[in-house]
Amino acid sequence: MTSAPLAARLRNPSGPLFFPVTAYGPDGALDLDVYRAHVRRGVDAGAAAVFACCGTGEFHALTPEEFGAAVGAAVEAADGRVPVVAGAGYGTALAVRYARLAEEAGADALLAMPPYLVLAAQEGLLRHYRELAAATRLPLIVYQRDNAVFTPRSVVRLARTEGVIGFKDGLGDLDLMQRIVSAVRTEVPGDFLYFNGLPTAEQTQLAYRALGITLYSSAVFCFAPEIALAFHTALRTGDDTTAHRLLDGFYRPFVELRAQGRGYAVSLVKAGVRLSGLDVGEVRPPLHEPPEDHVKQLALIIERGQALLKEDA
Repeated sequence: MTSAPLAARLRNPSGPLFFPVTAYGPDGALDLDVYRAHVRRGVDAGAAAVFACCGTGEFHALTPEEFGAAVGAAVEAADGRVPVVAGAGYGTALAVRYARLAEEAGADALLAMPPYLVLAAQEGLLRHYRELAAATRLPLIVYQRDNAVFTPRSVVRLARTEGVIGFKDGLGDLDLMQRIVSAVRTEVPGDFLYFNGLPTAEQTQLAYRALGITLYSSAVFCFAPEIALAFHTALRTGDDTTAHRLLDGFYRPFVELRAQGRGYAVSLVKAGVRLSGLDVGEVRPPLHEPPEDHVKQLALIIERGQALLKEDA
């Protein structure tokens, strides 16, 4: 798939962008059968794209061999119905290796996560992502967060780089994002994709929508696809009443629970998938499992969200 058709498929999605968790068996090894079932369930539920082995999918915890196998399994499960975007990260050499593994596995694009550990200047960051884009035929979405934060001028330069098709924001600085969107719109012809990549992005998506950013990650879709779909539909149709009801009754309580533990943006989501009836195993260290009390609270929050959908029916 070339970058132009991919961008067109992502630009106006009919459903949420799905970031599946990675499934492990009781022995902690990769469980590709359960992972395929998880991906297939998400695509069947209405996902517009699968972002495999990214943050929610514990990219940090996978060996290169596991990564290639999992991306291949996601491609197999998606079966061409939606694009599959794979994570890539660490230093430039390793990021290139992961990119090529993703390409070999049949992925349609890459989500380029921040380089490992170092705090680089803008010129170094630009060199990193340009070398990554040049090393693969897959189009690239650059993920801003943590130690990879860009000036508007740098994003203009990224947008002019062949193969770079989009920019995902996990920082949450709306003033910076407005300036980035404005600079690219002014100086780079054609379309450039933007994504809200904050944890539980639904919580901030009304604000991002005001900037013209309509694409967002949905970890909630992993375990409560009906709630994530209802919220996505409300945003797409301008039904702010439903969006506010779900924010107040489901998303805010979920985010408040998520804030009670480090790493809960992954481990609490994985607990939610298990609650939905699919045993995807536990998270790998250094992440940890939420205690039983938090899992019970999560179950109640999901029940409240589902009850809100029945009120609308």
